[in-house]
Formats: sequence, C-alpha cells, structure tokens
Amino acid sequence: MSLAFEDEPAKAPAGMVWIPGRTFTMGSNDHYPEEAPAHPVKVDGFWIEETLVTNRKFMEFVKAAGYVTFAEKTPDSKDYPGALPKMLKAGSLVFHQPKTVSGSDITQWWSFKFGANWRRPLGGLSDLRGKLDHPVVHVAYVDAKAYAEWAGLDLPTEAEWELAARGGLDDAEFAWGDELMPGGVAMANTWQGTFPTHSTKPKGHERTSPVRSFPPNGYGLYDMIGNVWEWTTDYWSTRHPEPAAKSCCVPTNPRGGDIEASYDPRQPQIRIPRRVLKGGSHLCAPNYCRRYRPAARHAEPEDTSTSHVGFRCVKRVPA
Repeated sequence: MSLAFEDEPAKAPAGMVWIPGRTFTMGSNDHYPEEAPAHPVKVDGFWIEETLVTNRKFMEFVKAAGYVTFAEKTPDSKDYPGALPKMLKAGSLVFHQPKTVSGSDITQWWSFKFGANWRRPLGGLSDLRGKLDHPVVHVAYVDAKAYAEWAGLDLPTEAEWELAARGGLDDAEFAWGDELMPGGVAMANTWQGTFPTHSTKPKGHERTSPVRSFPPNGYGLYDMIGNVWEWTTDYWSTRHPEPAAKSCCVPTNPRGGDIEASYDPRQPQIRIPRRVLKGGSHLCAPNYCRRYRPAARHAEPEDTSTSHVGFRCVKRVPA
C-alpha cells in the first residue's frame, strides 16, 4: 500500500509517486567499501515513476522521436584507442549462464554480442515477443537521458533514488525489512541458486520479469530492488563524502562525485565517464553480488549497455 503525505503537490503526473522531501541517512558502513560512510543528506520532494521504463514505453519513444540507441550504432574508433577493428561493431553485453566456471573472470558469463540491443535483447534473432511489459535493457546513459528529456522528465540523482528505494524504512537492510526472503518469499527478482552456474528459477524466468511482478515498497514503487540495475545522474565515486560535522551543513540535493574521478583508472587511455547504478538486478546473488539493497551502488561507463541495466524517471517541483 502506498503512503499518503500532506505535502504532496495537488497534481501528480500519471504513473508517478510523490516522495516527500526530508533528511535521511544515505549509504552504509556494513557492506561494500564504496557504500561508506553512511552520512545524512537532505533531499527535496519529487515524483518518481512507479515502475521501470518498459519496452512498450521505450518503443513509443523510439517511434515518435526516430531515436537510435547507442548499441545500434557502430562505435567510433577515436573513442576506443587500441580496440581491435573487428570489435568496432554495433552490439551490447549479454549474460549467458555457463555450466562451469574457473576463477572470477566475468567473460565466462558475459559476452559482447554483435547485434544485441533493446529490440533484440539476446542478440541474433531474439525479439520482444512476450516482453513488452518487461523493463527495457541495453540502454546506455545517453539513451536513458534522451528518453527522459522526450518525456519531460529527468533521471534521478543517487540520493533521490536511494530515498525512494527505502520506502520509508530508513534503518532496514532491504527495501522491505531486515530479511532477504521473509518467510521464504522472494520480494524481488534476484538470482535464486548459485551464481552464475545454477538457477533454481522455473525455465524461462531466469532473466527479467514483467514490472509489478513483485510487491511494491512502502511508497508503492515496483522493482526498486532487483530485475535490472537503474541509471542515476551521479558521477561515480569510490566513497561517499564524510558526514557533515554540524547539522546545519548537511548536503542538500547532492549531485555525486567529480567527472575526473569517475574515469576508470584501469583504462587510463579511455576517457569515458562512469555513472552510479542502483538497485541490483536479476543477477545479484548472496554468493556473488549482495547489491540488492538501497544503499548498494555500482559504477557503469556511460557508453556501456547490458542485458541487466535499465532506468526509471523522476519529475522535480519547479523552483
């Protein structure tokens, strides 16, 4: 059930939920180092979409705007110095479930598929039949931003997203409480089994699920955890800022790190900014990636699209 708030503006945009502005504790000191330190921030009220943007909605945008996504375009060699010419083709990263793995090399379960994009999520002859109400995937940051602008909306900041994901349970581990699967019930589309080799989900349900397949959080928002990761506007940082020394100095509507610090130090020759992803996906599992929590965060290059990243939009009250 959604919570009602007296400070909600009179007219709510269709399909959006009002999140009242307030101060809350962002981040966590108990998990991955990039989530620390936990620190108070103040966020103004805003609306956020109830669900992830679906293939159905994204298709409307593409038809109306004549838009071509990043994964559908041939990469420019100037942006990828040293790249093999045979790899400079349109495509995107697709997860495949291996039978066995050795070590932690992710290329055992991720591959760049030529021709994979939002229309063909698995590449090849795959299509969107039966998936119009699944979240759109294979969208780079520029694609999510273009959709938002077309819709008269924006992408959320990390702070906005995290406040909304918590659903009013600021001190809870998860968006629904302190147990991952209360009473053995799955509350989000996350990996069931041992990642990446063994899934206990029914055949055909291993990947994305239709939006609204799992219970909403306390604000009435679906899939804030699991299903697919979600783009935010914040540049990546390896840590949160230290908590303000005084309550008067708590950051208001923070916008994340600096663009220079967001570049991947492992690839100094490639100057592609990284943004913060939130929420985890259907590939997050206790044995591998415990990022199915509101405080969790992950770095994603702006130019990268995958089969487990999507987005939702927000609308802010005019100043």
